[in-house]
Amino acid sequence: MIKFVLEFQNSEKSRGICGLILLDGTQHNDVFIILFYDPTRLKPANFSSEPEDASLRRSAKPVICYPPESLPELNLQNLKNARENLEQVTEKYVPPREAKCFEVEAGHFFRIYSHQGPQVGDLNLWSTSNPEEKFYTGKTRALHGTHLSTGDRLWSCFPFLRPMACITHDSLDWYGFDDDGASVHDVIGTRCDPYTAKLLSGTDYHHCCHSNLIRAFSEAQGVSYEEAEPYVHDVLNVFMCTGFTQDTHQYFMKASPVRPGDYIEFFAAIDLLCGLSACPGGDCSEEHSSDQAQCYPLRVEILRPQKSFVEEWLPPNPSSYNRLHQDPDA
Repeated sequence: MIKFVLEFQNSEKSRGICGLILLDGTQHNDVFIILFYDPTRLKPANFSSEPEDASLRRSAKPVICYPPESLPELNLQNLKNARENLEQVTEKYVPPREAKCFEVEAGHFFRIYSHQGPQVGDLNLWSTSNPEEKFYTGKTRALHGTHLSTGDRLWSCFPFLRPMACITHDSLDWYGFDDDGASVHDVIGTRCDPYTAKLLSGTDYHHCCHSNLIRAFSEAQGVSYEEAEPYVHDVLNVFMCTGFTQDTHQYFMKASPVRPGDYIEFFAAIDLLCGLSACPGGDCSEEHSSDQAQCYPLRVEILRPQKSFVEEWLPPNPSSYNRLHQDPDA
């Protein structure tokens, strides 16, 4: 198989239209195929014929996969009452283009602040007692949507699947969704990483959020970078403003609306080890995975409610699914 990519720029009309040529020669068969595609569509032109009932098929009613009203009840008012009497236990600063880990006991709160300038953060969560239980962005996204805010819970991976934390305050909840379809605090993007940076730019960059979180987890757990890497997972993109383009449906970012003093607050439902990276993209208005953007530190506060609330808090149990994965009589 021989592949050529051609770009035709003879006129404004054809500018940017590319041809992908595949040559497949055999003893009895020579095939010459030219596929033209419009880069704004991301996919080659359609070659299949549209069926007569295409409009009917497209008109099918969308159905919410996981109705939120079916989730275990969350007493958000109880958490709101608890946060009225918070005492700071400690604070931590995350330097630009670095990550730090910190522990939060069940029944406590923690806040991530924009400190000196607009800055995006990448958040990982693990169970303190068993880091195999970690934040599951895919299921959280399916349950709560592409972007999180007050009242949404952060769920752990299989086989545990329980709420690890809940967002109890978000100073950016006024932003909503803008005209580009963007919002803040997404669980869409995975985290910037050195593998994709190498793939796209050919450079070795060691301060992507993936690498930052590896170093932080390694230090916190006393393990090697190689041992730490499998524990680093898809993140909550704190303060990041993102969406999907309306024409090509590509993941995009834009300047974060966060400003110094803004914060997002979480309630720890279980004992947590948290990892937070101050993204090398800064406010993600231009690029990431490089040292080009202006970056700022992030500040973390760990807060304790009244003693009686902490003592009475019961962490949620892991999933009660029996894990047979087949019918009992099979």
